[in-house]
Amino acid sequence: MTIQTIIKQAIKRLEREGKLLTPDFYAEAFCKEAKIAGMVSEDCSHVEKYIKSLNPEFQKELKNYRIRTVVELLRFLISKLNRTNPTQCSQMLDAQMLLTKRILQVVEVLHNKEAALLAKKSIDILNSKASVTQIEQFRQLWVNFITTYDDTFLKKLEVLGEVKSYDLKETLNNLNLDKKTIQNTNVADMSKIASILVASLVPSIASSVNDKIATISQKIQDTPQTMGSAEIQNEIKSAISLRIALDKKSVKEMVESLDFVLDKLSIRLIEMIERSDSSTLEIQSIKQELESYSDEASSNFKTAHKKLFTIATALEENTQLLSKDLTAHSSEVNILSQRVKELEKELEAVKKESKEDFLTKLYNKRALDEFMNIKEGEFQRYKRNYSIVMFDLDYFKRVNDTFGHDAGDAVLAAFGKILKKEARSVDIVGRFGGEEFMAILGDTNTHGGAVFAQKVRKHVQKARFMYKGKRIEITVSAGVSERKTHTSLKATLNAADEYLYKAKKEGRNQVAYKE
Repeated sequence: MTIQTIIKQAIKRLEREGKLLTPDFYAEAFCKEAKIAGMVSEDCSHVEKYIKSLNPEFQKELKNYRIRTVVELLRFLISKLNRTNPTQCSQMLDAQMLLTKRILQVVEVLHNKEAALLAKKSIDILNSKASVTQIEQFRQLWVNFITTYDDTFLKKLEVLGEVKSYDLKETLNNLNLDKKTIQNTNVADMSKIASILVASLVPSIASSVNDKIATISQKIQDTPQTMGSAEIQNEIKSAISLRIALDKKSVKEMVESLDFVLDKLSIRLIEMIERSDSSTLEIQSIKQELESYSDEASSNFKTAHKKLFTIATALEENTQLLSKDLTAHSSEVNILSQRVKELEKELEAVKKESKEDFLTKLYNKRALDEFMNIKEGEFQRYKRNYSIVMFDLDYFKRVNDTFGHDAGDAVLAAFGKILKKEARSVDIVGRFGGEEFMAILGDTNTHGGAVFAQKVRKHVQKARFMYKGKRIEITVSAGVSERKTHTSLKATLNAADEYLYKAKKEGRNQVAYKE
């Protein structure tokens, strides 16, 4: 049967059924006649295709209604929409938002500082009607947290009982430690630490202990557990500084006293040597006396002072002459002088240590904070611009997990050398914390900071980090900002940190900044 025949049959069907020749009636009649003729028409299968694209619940309902045409399908869908509650979607979103907030509030009170802090910030973001981009950033932070979370610290408790990382409460119950046992253990450990700390507070050179040091020492010995309080910790820091000051003051006083006596003794010796004769008995006697207290003098300045003063008086009254044998005793004075220099070096090392990172030998965070404040002061007064570059070693946790923490320390130390080598003599570089490093570049804008960061990045990429014969692949990401384009030092630091985050998010091993 041809298409023309089907068309004629469709028109006749409309006439028999008493229907008008409209597009919808014609399409329905045509499809019926085509089906009778065994002819497949794509236009007649639209309804079936549309129905198959709906969910199973709608498909089942449509079978009951025996939908045959597109018009009937549209009427069905329109009626469905009219019967739908217009606030249903909004209510569902509100319910999901409330559920998310409640989950975050639960996370906030759990026993993990990082998760609680991230949960609190996430709640703030949700309450502030944040953009999709901001919510996506926080979603990535949660992904980062769950992928980097390390609960190996719980293994330290395995010696006390069974550890279940998924149930801290059951783990503590398994340890079977009552409160009294824990308190006794802590007090015993703190008592040992307290005795060591008190011994370190006693001045090593000064003859007496300052009342303030004595008071804090007694307090630590009586109640060792108080060492955990911030007040006691501040008092300990103050006592340590005072102890160093007392030792330094005592050294200065002793050296001045010895200088006076030695000057007087030298004058008398020179006068007597100029009048020297062959008689050396008295000189030998004086030599023996000097040798008899040499060991004591090296350890006790006041005893040395008294002995030397006695000898000086004896030499002044004695009419005998000293000979060249006295030159052998010059080493006594050299030993005392050398000891003073060593003590001064030790005091200087103590001061320097407080600003130096023990691992990388770069400035530590305390020193970096001081330098940033200095640069900020120069900017406020003289408008001298400066840039801050934040570095972060990529996938550093993977290095520790794969090769061990010793390998991680070796990588940090090696990167510190690279950073120091690439920096100018006027630049300030240091370890900001963990695998994060900072460079403070004076009289440098963002472009200059980016050039420096790229030099460091390329150096790291080409470097061969070796540990026990194995090569460790290391890359570094960086963020750059300059002070002139920001409202404050804090804003500049935050910008550098944000650009560092951007560099890591966009693939790592790159430098990010505002062009």
